[in-house]
Amino acid sequence: MRRGVTWLPALAILPLFGVVAAFGFAPESNTENVDIRHVVEDIALRIPTVQVQPSTQHFWREERIRRGDTVATIMLRLGVEDQEAMSYLLQARGVRSLYRLIPGRAVRAVTTGDGRLVELSYFNADGKRLLVKRTEGGFSTTENSPLLEHRTMQSSGSIEYSLFAATDAAGLHDDVAIQLADIFSSDVDFNRDIRKGDRFLVVYQANYSDGEFLGVGRVIAAEFINQGKIHRAVYFQDDRGRGGYYAPDGKNMRKAFLRSPLAFSRITSRYSNKRFHPVLRKWRAHRGIDYGAPTGTPVRATASGRVKFAGRKGGYGKLISLRHANGYGTRYAHLSRFAKGIRRGARVEQGQVIGYVGKTGLANGPHLHYEFLVNGKQRNPLKLALPPGPPITPELRDAFEATAEQLLARLDLLGDTNLASLD
Repeated sequence: MRRGVTWLPALAILPLFGVVAAFGFAPESNTENVDIRHVVEDIALRIPTVQVQPSTQHFWREERIRRGDTVATIMLRLGVEDQEAMSYLLQARGVRSLYRLIPGRAVRAVTTGDGRLVELSYFNADGKRLLVKRTEGGFSTTENSPLLEHRTMQSSGSIEYSLFAATDAAGLHDDVAIQLADIFSSDVDFNRDIRKGDRFLVVYQANYSDGEFLGVGRVIAAEFINQGKIHRAVYFQDDRGRGGYYAPDGKNMRKAFLRSPLAFSRITSRYSNKRFHPVLRKWRAHRGIDYGAPTGTPVRATASGRVKFAGRKGGYGKLISLRHANGYGTRYAHLSRFAKGIRRGARVEQGQVIGYVGKTGLANGPHLHYEFLVNGKQRNPLKLALPPGPPITPELRDAFEATAEQLLARLDLLGDTNLASLD
């Protein structure tokens, strides 16, 4: 390289980085006759060369799963060009959970410069970290439960068509909608009570690990405004680890019986003294409520109790009969199958899944036939005043109020923020 430099008084040169010149003149100096010379010199630039071995350099990459992705397309985006690794991922039993891809979740890989896989990690559908590593003998796979970080989140929404549609529009996981319906199920029948314009506020925990969202935790405070009536609930757990949802005044949100044995459904036939039977083709009494739902929909016990009967019984098809306290009983008919552990004498808890919707017995389509009995006689559960669950006890009152005050303040702040945005 050749570089030209103009020499002036007080000149300085910094090799390789350019030229810096300083100019200094004495007062009243004559600068018209300054001797100027041009000097051209050869400067040899030494550029060090580094030999890079691609196979020894490791590169960390991350790709988000897109809808329609396969393991092969993700590996391609991750820069994995390794036939040995691909054969292992396609054949090894331990990596099967990698094929249950969840859109939005990340797959992370460490590769060499020439595309050989060194390590692969993915949080699978069970919330466990799947880790594939290259070893001297090939590859190894492990699954472990990650250390979770619980973040408190909050959101709100308005009902247009359904609770699920509203939570989806608010960017919430379906688990939030399921929990909301469960919390308020004793006061609001989400099959028939909700209306357009109903609103919800919710404070919940979200589970993260290494910055990756792994799912929704527990809803810890919620408000649901149904047809202008405000329902509020906070979660409280005592020092023995027993928890539940309570209204701000300490009343249990759970009644002794849930309003419906299905979380989401529609009533297709009501309790009636005279109804035309669609299979028998004749008029007869209908001493229960029919809920239309797809085959396989989970059926919940509406109250705690014991299994009195679980098996086939005439027109009921597959039937579960439960015995509850104080002379109450419930029946769940036309089931496709029973949940694990459901047999005569088994103890069940309120809200526990005991069976699944079907069309066994005298049924012209999949639905649940639900009966409510008082001292052995069928009654209309939609017209009964159901007894409440146990409230907060006096010895827990102070601890409950301290917890409730903080959670209700969050709901108030969220509600005020929404009102401000509307204004």
